[in-house]
Amino acid sequence: MSLLPQPHENVAVIHTDAQALLIAEEVAVQLRRDSALRDRERRLPHAELTLFSRSGLWAISVPKAFGGVGVSNVTLAKVIARIAQADGSLGQIPQNHFYALEVLRVNGSPAQQRRLYAEVLAGQRFGNALAELGTKTAHDRTTALSRDGDAFLINGRKFYATGALYAQRIPTSVVDENGVQHLVFVPAESEGLQVIDDWSGFGQRTTGSGSVLFENVRVNAEDVLPFQTAFERPTPVGPLAQILHAAIDTGIARAAYEDGLQFVRTRSRPWIDSGNDQASEDPLTLKSFGHLAIRLHAAEALLERAGEFLDLAQAAPNASTVAAASIAVAEARAISTEISLAAGTTLFELAGSQATLAEHGLDRHWRNARVHTLHDPVRWKYHAIGNYYLNDENPPLRGTI
Repeated sequence: MSLLPQPHENVAVIHTDAQALLIAEEVAVQLRRDSALRDRERRLPHAELTLFSRSGLWAISVPKAFGGVGVSNVTLAKVIARIAQADGSLGQIPQNHFYALEVLRVNGSPAQQRRLYAEVLAGQRFGNALAELGTKTAHDRTTALSRDGDAFLINGRKFYATGALYAQRIPTSVVDENGVQHLVFVPAESEGLQVIDDWSGFGQRTTGSGSVLFENVRVNAEDVLPFQTAFERPTPVGPLAQILHAAIDTGIARAAYEDGLQFVRTRSRPWIDSGNDQASEDPLTLKSFGHLAIRLHAAEALLERAGEFLDLAQAAPNASTVAAASIAVAEARAISTEISLAAGTTLFELAGSQATLAEHGLDRHWRNARVHTLHDPVRWKYHAIGNYYLNDENPPLRGTI
């Protein structure tokens, strides 16, 4: 019996972590269908996102005090990993939705929390307009927030706006006249706001990670939240964002690994020098799959461990717990980056030339991993991890690791 709402029903209500995982499995099975075709033809997943958000999964981090289930971060990461395994793009689209919900939890007023959490429970999706092109660093912002009577105006241009194309609200990072950053939950239908579908990345092709243009977009004061202060004190906002990235890469790695197993079992031919009748008996192939399996299982274990550390940091945020969570998540991010790329490329080494044929769509796993793992450099994660263990130096609070 399906746990998903029927067409005549509203958004499903999830009551437990176990139920969230069961529904994620059911949704993932459906989202996997045509995933290769959507990637190949860049078919934007509007219908699939409707199914995904109506399942109730987009509301699982809403705290219990506001009517949600408030799942653990272990569960949240597993849900995202399972969806990313089905379709890497669909796994990434809600990343900044959950990020915005964490900023709301940490920095929102009770009135803002009640109103915006209620929207999410009713099935609304939040996208993002955070990053910008042409700034000195990837974390600099120029999009301006200026006062207009009892409201505000936004002017600027964003890029890498994953999910904005599909969202009812677009949380947007802005800088006021004093240089202070805020996060504005901008309604997608706002006058002067334009979402431009100009994402041309060779991977994660249907995330809609293009541009958002703001031309005198008027927003209410009640939709403006403090943002910069989330990184001026120890909060779990940074590691929460990062564990979702780790989950996406872990899911992509699992998809590449599983597809590799299936292809070698059913289609690949043994190399003549192996002396075997089947490719699945080739001793060098067995060694390679064993190597992949160990690293994949390690990534999945570190992802779960990171979720446990993040749960502790959310329950009692301080310099120690947030640093420990950030490092645990950085470890998961580092290994998930490596295994997603390794699984995506080793697949072809083991499956053989047939696996490169376009009709199989197996190249999407490596392309998705290569594009998504560029979100922030893994080399700096190793630096932060080493500095933490060797020199007792806590990582930066800005949430970049």
